[in-house]
Amino acid sequence: MHYLEKTGCAFGLALAASVSPVFAAQPVPPVLNAAVSAGVKVVKQFPAPSGLTGWVVSQGGKHSIVYTTADKKTLIAGMLVDERGQNLSALHEAAQVPQPDLSAAFRQLEKTAYVAEGSTRNTKSVIYAFVDANCPYCHSMWQAVQPYEAAGLEVRWIPVATLGPTSMPKAIEVLAAADKVAAFRRMQENHGKPWTAPAGIAETSQPAIAATIRKNGEVMDSFGIGGTPGVVWRDKQGKTRVKSGMPRLSELPAMTGLPEQRNTNSALEKFM
Repeated sequence: MHYLEKTGCAFGLALAASVSPVFAAQPVPPVLNAAVSAGVKVVKQFPAPSGLTGWVVSQGGKHSIVYTTADKKTLIAGMLVDERGQNLSALHEAAQVPQPDLSAAFRQLEKTAYVAEGSTRNTKSVIYAFVDANCPYCHSMWQAVQPYEAAGLEVRWIPVATLGPTSMPKAIEVLAAADKVAAFRRMQENHGKPWTAPAGIAETSQPAIAATIRKNGEVMDSFGIGGTPGVVWRDKQGKTRVKSGMPRLSELPAMTGLPEQRNTNSALEKFM
């Protein structure tokens, strides 16, 4: 486990503001010494709200941001929110954290073993979603995009196995089926219910499919997605975008490139 993971600093977070021309570079404060000794690299610094100093740090090729207080004696690892409730972490990510080139990862994404659901003919837009059959948030994602699929969205569901011993056989059952879409929908419709693996659905009996599912997981890792669902899409400018975790319903129009679709599923109210 990386040092910053131990301190509760999630590498996906980033906090930033444009660097002021009058901001003088400061030496790395002693409060960061333990992190540096553990292999964390300090990439850059920038002025942050309320007298804080932001530090872009990296470990294992992953970037994050921590803060030090004005007296340089206290380290803050986490999300900043201003008095209006604005998530400064999200606002600053693009400004301060080096953005990876995802073009190679996207090419691998297109080669994954997926289940294409929705408007596979006359498709208006396409998104990819890494999902684990045991993930409740993946199930919520599936429920949330149903109206968008009806409106022209194609979702390429990419099965992975990350959440327990039944995740792999459930993924195998879907990808081994003659009708993968029907098998995937059946798995979602029965989410949370007791499940028994059908005969012949196991890693030992389906080694090639199991290897494909593990490869799906490797591709998910290449996007820096830390948990399911993990959504990948290209925006209107053709830039690859990544979302780790269940999106808010308000995010779906931008992700899908489609007008907002009404969803009457009360189970999704918490994602409004």
